[in-house]
Amino acid sequence: MSEPYEEDNLLDRVSDEATLELHYDRIREREQEILAGRLGMDGGRVLSVGCGWHPGRHLFPKPAWHMTGVELEQSWIDLLVEAGDLDDGFAGRGGELEQLEDGSFDVVLYRLVLHHIAYQGSLMPALDEARRLLRPGGALVAVEPGSWHPVGAGLGLANRAGLGTKVHGTPDDIPLSPRRLEADARAAGLEPELHAVTYSWRRLPPGAQRALHRLDAPLGSRPRAARFGHTLLLLARS
Repeated sequence: MSEPYEEDNLLDRVSDEATLELHYDRIREREQEILAGRLGMDGGRVLSVGCGWHPGRHLFPKPAWHMTGVELEQSWIDLLVEAGDLDDGFAGRGGELEQLEDGSFDVVLYRLVLHHIAYQGSLMPALDEARRLLRPGGALVAVEPGSWHPVGAGLGLANRAGLGTKVHGTPDDIPLSPRRLEADARAAGLEPELHAVTYSWRRLPPGAQRALHRLDAPLGSRPRAARFGHTLLLLARS
């Protein structure tokens, strides 16, 4: 469960909607690009954990993919099913999905969720569960902010100083170490590969964002360079 968001924070006061949307569009484009080249599946069953309002249908479109969503409130799931963004779903939380059978999904998706879990404790229950739920050859897909990017490092410092809410609206928006993501995935019995979704930041002026976008494809899938991405995509196979 994520912490309450304080809209009156420093970074939101200096950001406009069009600039933010440019970044979000780039994230979606790059997620699709990476998975199209690396996932190696054309369809199947995907579990979107902590799905929120954007469960990842742009990555796993109908009819090839059947998407099950998990969110804390059933009413949220019902709205997404009604809108066609989910095929089905139920109320629950990552790491506590004992009702699901072993090996029942081709993909387990954690899209901008693991950093909220990391704020509260270990990632291992969620990753161990993902490994249990994946069929042989399946994949965990996680998209998260990276702590080795300069912005991630700066946000980490703000959080440690107790300024997270004042600076960026919430204390649990914590960038994750790429080394930790890879190590924890291996500890769960998965084989990880890490990609940089983008090196840009949503608060940068549009021209600066577009300039940094030129680095994404050439560097984003190189093992060493990928770790310094602003947004990371972990693809970890069972």
